[in-house]
Amino acid sequence: MISTLHRMGLRSNMMYMAGMASIGLSVASWFVSKEYESAGLDRADRWALFVGEWAPTFFAMGVALRIEETHVEKGRETAEWEEQAAEHGIRRPSRAGV
Repeated sequence: MISTLHRMGLRSNMMYMAGMASIGLSVASWFVSKEYESAGLDRADRWALFVGEWAPTFFAMGVALRIEETHVEKGRETAEWEEQAAEHGIRRPSRAGV
């Protein structure tokens, strides 16, 4: 799922911004619900908690997308290394003990 989101153009910084926006929206929804609805403080708290629960999901998806971005970048570096090694006769580094 994460690689599909990455191919669709979604990036980790977008998800981090969505997480921060969710926190801000949580505070705003609590304030608006508390001030302008007659339902009381309990309902305002429920709205804020509902919106605030989105933030960890956005942050987790941001971390997963960052891992995917790093994986894609690492793949490009490996291909470049292979080309340079072939041109200059450099042996590939050993992965012994890793």
